[in-house]
Parts: sequence; C-alpha cells; structure tokens
Amino acid sequence: MKKILITGGAGFVGSHLCERLLREGNDVICLDNYFTGSKNNIIKLLDNPHFEMVRHDITEPYYAEVDEIYNLACPASPIHYQYNPIKTIKTSVMGAINTLGLAKRVKAKILQASTSEVYGDPHVHPQKESYWGNVNPIGIRSCYDEGKRCAETLFMDYHNQNDVAIKIIRIFNTYGPNMNPADGRVVSNFIVQALKGENITIFGDGLQTRSFQYVDDLVEGMIRMMNSDRSFLGPVNIGNPNEFTMLELAETVIELTGSNSKIIHLALPQDDPKQRQPDISLAREKLQGWEPKVQLREGLKTTIAYFDSLLMAGK
Repeated sequence: MKKILITGGAGFVGSHLCERLLREGNDVICLDNYFTGSKNNIIKLLDNPHFEMVRHDITEPYYAEVDEIYNLACPASPIHYQYNPIKTIKTSVMGAINTLGLAKRVKAKILQASTSEVYGDPHVHPQKESYWGNVNPIGIRSCYDEGKRCAETLFMDYHNQNDVAIKIIRIFNTYGPNMNPADGRVVSNFIVQALKGENITIFGDGLQTRSFQYVDDLVEGMIRMMNSDRSFLGPVNIGNPNEFTMLELAETVIELTGSNSKIIHLALPQDDPKQRQPDISLAREKLQGWEPKVQLREGLKTTIAYFDSLLMAGK
C-alpha cells in the first residue's frame, strides 16, 4: 500500500484518479481548495478509511509523509482560469514549487499534470513532445499556458539540481462524468446546451479541431506514467489522436441527445488554437503500449447521461 497525495483531487480528473487509486488498495490524501473542484465529486469516497480529504490551497506549503504526488491543482477551463489570472499562474508556479519541495524532503515520486496548451496555437501538426510551441506570453490565455510551461521548467530543474524523481505528462482535451456543467469547456457546453434545447454556440467557423479523450483513458495513462521506469521523465502526450472539428462535435452531440438545438456562430476568442492533435507514439512506446480505448461516441453517451442526471436533479 502506497500513500499518495493528489492536489486538485476533488476536481474533474482528480476525483476519478482518487477513486482508481483507492480501488487499487492505496492510501489517498486529496488536497483541494474547492475553487473549481467539488465535494460532490468525492463525497462517496469520504467513508473509505484509506481516503483523507484536506481543504488546502497549494499556493501555501503542505506537509505530509507520502510516497507519490500527483500535482493536478489548477483551474483548467478558460472561464475559470481567466476569472483570476494572477491566482491561476500562482497556482501553477507556487503549486509546483511547494509540491516539488515536499517531494524533495520526503523523497517522493511526483507527477506534473501539464497540458497540451504548452504548444499554444501550433505550427506543427500533430504535436510531438519535441515541439516547443507557439504561445503568446501576454495574452488572455497566458496565465494558464505560461504557468504550465514554467511548472515543467521547475520540475526539470528540481530533477537536475536535486535528483527529485519527476514525471511530466501533457494532457489533451479530456471529458467525462464529474465535469462542471458551467466550466466553459466545449464538450460540457455543447451537451448542456443540447439537453436544455438551447442554441449550441460555436466560436469561429467551427472548422478548428480538437482531439477528445475520455477520462478513464487519461487516468490509466497517468498511473502508467507514474509507474514507468525512473529514467523516463517525460514530457509525454496523453490524449486521443482522433481529430474532430467543432462542427462535427456539435452535430454528434445533437444526434446523441435527440435535441432540436440549432448551431450558431460567435467570434473566435483571442489566441484560440486552430488545431490540436497529439502524437502519442512516445506514450505507446514508453507506457506499456498505452493508448485510448474509449472512442468519442461511446464516451459522449456516458457523459450525456451524467449531465442529464444533474439537470434532472436541478444541479
């Protein structure tokens, strides 16, 4: 049994990770300040004697004896990370410093949940880990993009200078149950709008592309990365390489929900990437043949059922 700390553990991805690691017989400490996470996501875990929930802001140091740390804490949707951009970048940078300091003190292995946003609006397609990105350092998305890039730098520096055992993954668009209905991400937006019979809002012409990964596939990739050979640090892309336009996604959601929603177009936000698709050949090679198993239609059905239950309950 390992003792594992998960920062951002009450969030969308973190709650799934908590549940999986508990199921595998570990002690789990879930750290969250509930800025975007929710107690509802982990409430069913509270009776588990091997689960501990701590309300804490990772911009402040935290002390515990642990074997592994998954650093997930940071708002991940544009609505939330642009709400308080200074807080967002502090969460990425100070959160990395504080968790790395803890890992150094207790000799824990630590995984950084980085993001495909480090590639910015890419000039290389699909994106390989060797691509350095095309990021605006002073735009409205910079608090998140540059915060995550700086966190990767800190992880590498703590490894090179202090021999901290690190792992870095770059997460591509992920969806599934426990998403916040109001988080502003495209999958949750489209599903909630369709279920309510509202217009589905697409920014720009809808021909920009994304690759959508179901949360169970991400969690599997995270755990395999944590358990991979110590010499493999990453970064490694964790995402589904199947690419869809926003129009294709909207039409699929309308079909699966049976909605009468119409598609309308709004202005494209500043620095919105035109293409996003992971090259996952490195993950396949280094993570025991990992690749996503849940494809879009299957994952959307489960996610639609989740949001439908929330709306029926008036949440």
